[in-house]
Amino acid sequence: MIRLPEAYIQQMQMQLQENAEAFLRSYEQPRTQGLRMNPAKIDPRSGGPVVERLRDAFGLEPVPWCETGFYYREETKPGKHPYHAAGLYYIQEPSAMSAVELLDPQPGDVVLDLAAAPGGKSTHIAGKLAGQGLLISNEIHPVRAKSLSENIERMGVTNAVVVSATPQQLAERFPRFFDKIMVDAPCSGEGMFRKDPEAIAEWSPAHVEMCAARQLDILQSAVTMLKPGGRLAYSTCTFNEQENERTVHELLRQYPQLRLERTERIWPHLHQGEGHFVAVLQLEGAPDEPHAAMTGSAAPRMRQAGKARRGAGRPEEAAMRLFQRFAEEALVAGFALPPGEPVLFGEQLYLLPAPAGIPFGSTMLQGLKTLRPGLHLAEVKKDRAEPAHALALALTDAAQARLAVELAAGSGEAERYLRGETLDVPEARSGWTLVTVDGFPLGWGKQSGTQVKNHYPKGLRR
Repeated sequence: MIRLPEAYIQQMQMQLQENAEAFLRSYEQPRTQGLRMNPAKIDPRSGGPVVERLRDAFGLEPVPWCETGFYYREETKPGKHPYHAAGLYYIQEPSAMSAVELLDPQPGDVVLDLAAAPGGKSTHIAGKLAGQGLLISNEIHPVRAKSLSENIERMGVTNAVVVSATPQQLAERFPRFFDKIMVDAPCSGEGMFRKDPEAIAEWSPAHVEMCAARQLDILQSAVTMLKPGGRLAYSTCTFNEQENERTVHELLRQYPQLRLERTERIWPHLHQGEGHFVAVLQLEGAPDEPHAAMTGSAAPRMRQAGKARRGAGRPEEAAMRLFQRFAEEALVAGFALPPGEPVLFGEQLYLLPAPAGIPFGSTMLQGLKTLRPGLHLAEVKKDRAEPAHALALALTDAAQARLAVELAAGSGEAERYLRGETLDVPEARSGWTLVTVDGFPLGWGKQSGTQVKNHYPKGLRR
């Protein structure tokens, strides 16, 4: 039985009046569970055997405000299924799916997710971009930023950069740069009370005030990064008017160039969801006091999770030659990487997104802590490149690899691979092998004879 703070009960009684009783009774009901299918891997609209298998296995029912979103039965535990490791879906609270749907990013857009961990909205945005344009996903807290990076990787996203910076740092670096910005702001978490008892323990009127002040600071930085004509979605998982409507009202007062397009609330006593607030705003003119973008020699040196090796001899070019040698041996003829700039972080080779027509390059990341500067291609050894796990998950199917092992989701072999065990296969071959589950890439193995040595990352093993 959930015990709510008395001040919170009084707040909701004043806010909802005659609807307060029905709202408070919703806390007696079990919370809803949801997942969102990854359109880069599967299209729920087209059906097919895998989609039907997911529907049957997890008892899926559609989320009305998200065409790729579904409710699932809690006891089915889709997070334990090999399809989850293959990035076929992202487990996400159903109400939270509304924010990206309302922001409506389009292929080719330049998008910022300003407070992105653990990655639900970033991966949703990436699905909407369909591999085109650019996504910068930011999370100020390093541990949470690591989880964000791992989820971007698992979903096979190729055009995202993960950074860890303050909103003010980003505002100085990217003035008037983004077509769309998502601000899923830290909040008092009233919509998470059924899910997270700690949110109840932390709640107080003073905490609400602190959250509202912090939200406004974040939004002020976001506005300076928005292109004229660009759209900003501000979302919270709280019911509090001070953090929602009043914060939006104050932002509109400070920036007359902003126009409120719409707001939407999801209430747990009216909908299947924990509760969410979204406001969508459009910038009709340029914000005051624009900053010059920091590029070239005027920018501070790069500071990231691993130092980038740059300078004389262009080591990136040598690393790409080693990667291309791997690609010729392990991937099919005609395989092509998306447009990008090779970047080395120590021995790790990445492909920084470089979409046509977007003024973005590695100099714009200088001075920012960057966890994932695009698609992780390989670890570069002295005379070879070993493929990165992210590269496997970015492949669309087994047909892109010269050697592949297909495992069935229900056979137990996929579970063995995810535990890091060596696989035995009937046909003797040699070389890098793509390990798949029902045709969807899971990771790499190195085959010698009839054995496949496991290269699934140790930190992800079960």
